[in-house]
Amino acid sequence: MTSINTNNAAMAALQTLRGINQGLQETQAHVSSGYRVGKASDNAAYWSIATTMRSDNKALSAVSDALGLGAAKVDTAYAAMDSAIDVVGNIKAKLVAATENGVDKAKVQEEISQLQAQLLSIAQSASFSGENWVAGANGTKSVVSTFVRDGSNAVSVKMTDYVLSNSSMGNVLFGMSGGAVETSTGILGTSTGATGSIYSMSITTFTLGQIQTALTNVESALKAMTSAGAALGSVSTRIGLQEDFVNALSDSIDSGVGRLVDANMEEESSRLSALQTQQQLAIQSLSIANSSSQNILSLFRG
Repeated sequence: MTSINTNNAAMAALQTLRGINQGLQETQAHVSSGYRVGKASDNAAYWSIATTMRSDNKALSAVSDALGLGAAKVDTAYAAMDSAIDVVGNIKAKLVAATENGVDKAKVQEEISQLQAQLLSIAQSASFSGENWVAGANGTKSVVSTFVRDGSNAVSVKMTDYVLSNSSMGNVLFGMSGGAVETSTGILGTSTGATGSIYSMSITTFTLGQIQTALTNVESALKAMTSAGAALGSVSTRIGLQEDFVNALSDSIDSGVGRLVDANMEEESSRLSALQTQQQLAIQSLSIANSSSQNILSLFRG
């Protein structure tokens, strides 16, 4: 039966066209944005996971920056310690030279004094971003290591610590007091008895025995400085490894989030072509269904 009030064929064709148009809009949104899950309504679970992991990745990016800052602090301290070891090695050589009979100790002391001044200059200059790891009071220096989300979804920031010790066998060249280098503590500033500290000693009036004692003290200082340099090198290596890990972890998170929410462009392209064809056919079908009502007029023509 054909009715001029109800065109079932046209309604069916229109419903089909609406569905195709909706699918076409979704596919075009996927193609233009590159996401198949761009908002919570697309897939609430995937959207929630992706949003959380993206925020974690931002935190990891901040950790990467902090690691770079920490690496600069450690590298500055290591460079200073390495330079100081060379200078103390030169002082050792001067002390050996002073043991020779007939050597003018005053002249040797002039050279040692210049080397002592250089040691202080190194300690004062070894500061990065307001932190000095080769001149300081007893305490702990820390750099950010990583951002962690544990199995219970609790988040935390982990640190790598470097403990400063200003004793004669510690790991700083001099101590620190009120923001200024304190030359009476630390490996080079701590007094070692009759010969004084390495920084303050003057061999002008030293006997041969005192020079030998000073040599022993210098050797002990070199041992402590070498140990401190090795520790700084270990921290630097740890930070470098952590930087590599954080970068790899960040890439893995990006990749994992992409698997959840990124659109498959080959698939979307194929679907878009198919939907465009279906749209054209649905429009043609609707046109045919609408034209059937016009055919009724021929029944009433004389």
